[in-house]
Amino acid sequence: MAYSEHQADRIRQRLKKANLTEEKKMMGGLIFMVNHKICVGLDIDKTTSSDRLMVRVGKVQQDQLIFKKGSREMDFTGRVMRGFLFIESAGFDSEEDLDFWIDKALYFNREIS
Repeated sequence: MAYSEHQADRIRQRLKKANLTEEKKMMGGLIFMVNHKICVGLDIDKTTSSDRLMVRVGKVQQDQLIFKKGSREMDFTGRVMRGFLFIESAGFDSEEDLDFWIDKALYFNREIS
């Protein structure tokens, strides 16, 4: 599995208070489950060899957030997966930026409870 343990620790710290229920190695990386639902993922982008965050934000937020720094549609299988975004490392390297994306993913996670 290709992901940065340093980045995984950054995500874990933020999800501790949010009922992190499980971590699963899948899709070539690490998926963080909150309330037993996919919330955030982490892997290495094979084309750039850089860390990449996957956030589940829902379809409505996706349309609003697609224009944020480092954000792009998630097309893991060659098809766009609506409701999910990939965030390139430049979009979550700072603590503020990572907090922003985690907050968006947690907001959607609560909405689908």
